[in-house]
Amino acid sequence: MRLLRCGADAVLVELGSLAEVAAARALLAGLPDVVDLVPAARTVLVSFRPGSPSLAAVRPLLASADLSVAPAVTGRPVVLPVVYDGPDLELVASTAGVGVDAVVALHSGAEYTVAFTGFAPGFGYLTGLPRRLHQPRLDTPRTRVPVGSVGVAGEFTGVYPRASPGGWRLLGRLAAGAEPLFDPHRTPAALLAPGDTVRFEVAG
Repeated sequence: MRLLRCGADAVLVELGSLAEVAAARALLAGLPDVVDLVPAARTVLVSFRPGSPSLAAVRPLLASADLSVAPAVTGRPVVLPVVYDGPDLELVASTAGVGVDAVVALHSGAEYTVAFTGFAPGFGYLTGLPRRLHQPRLDTPRTRVPVGSVGVAGEFTGVYPRASPGGWRLLGRLAAGAEPLFDPHRTPAALLAPGDTVRFEVAG
């Protein structure tokens, strides 16, 4: 673990794994005067109200904790209906050594946790992907991935909240009528937040 000051009232905590990030995020959320808490794959950025004594408490709090123990999930449950007809579905099945139906069953049968968000507004990096479905990114990224596409890459799965370039392998797409991942006119604008649990429901 390494701590790096970021200005007068924030600190970036560098960690060794997603489990440590989840544990550190849960601990830091309990400190007074937290203004913002931003987890990523191996870091957590925490900022406080100016002059808060909580900044000095970060190091002793984390040093005395067992960060290898992931906290209990307390986020909001989200169910996303998916049509599994993605252009990479057969590629994923071939790489995984199973049939297409098994890919759908594995992906829709798991429960996921939003580890962190990024890449694009509303994009959540979801952990809990069955190991059989861990996949490399495409050798050549697509210049345009349609909004609502459901993909996998490495240990993550996720949904593209808007059309954008991308190199994840695509299993399908959100069904018509599904709640958008990002809506600037909604409060909160992003459907997913770190700690939320997500399930994919087969549609169509």
